[in-house]
Amino acid sequence: MLDEALYLLKSHNYKVTKQRKSLLECLYNKCRHHYVDVVEIDAELRKLYPGMSHNTIYRNMREFAQIGIIEMKTKASGACVKYQCDFSNLHHHHFICRKCGLVKEVQMCPMTVFESQLPGCQIEEHRFELHGLCADCANKQTKNS
Repeated sequence: MLDEALYLLKSHNYKVTKQRKSLLECLYNKCRHHYVDVVEIDAELRKLYPGMSHNTIYRNMREFAQIGIIEMKTKASGACVKYQCDFSNLHHHHFICRKCGLVKEVQMCPMTVFESQLPGCQIEEHRFELHGLCADCANKQTKNS
C-alpha cells in the first residue's frame, strides 16, 4: 500500500523526499485501522526530524488528504487522520468502534436515498459514518455484563 501512496504523490507532481516517505510510513504504521490525532503524527515526525516545522507536517497531511492518501476529519479534540484503506475506491464510508476506535470500510453508499428526497439539488460532498461497538468490544461488553 505504500507503493500506491508513492505512485499518487508522483502522479500529482510531488517530490518523494525522505521526510515525505517517513511521514507516509508513520501514517501507514499508525493509521491503517484507526483515526489518529494529527498532533500524535506531528510528534512522531518531529522525533525523526527535530528541525521540521509543524506547518510543513500539517501542510503535507492536507496535501495527502487532497490527493486521497489519507482521510482527514475533525472531532472535538482536533483533526485526526487515517491512512486510505482502499486506493481503488476512494469514495467509501466507515463503521467506527466507539470503544477501541477500530475503523472498518462500509461497501454501500446510501446517497440514492437522500438524492430522491432532494430533487433538483446538486449534492457536492457527503460523509457517512456508522458508530457503535465492533464485534470484539461487543463480545467483551456482553461477557462483563
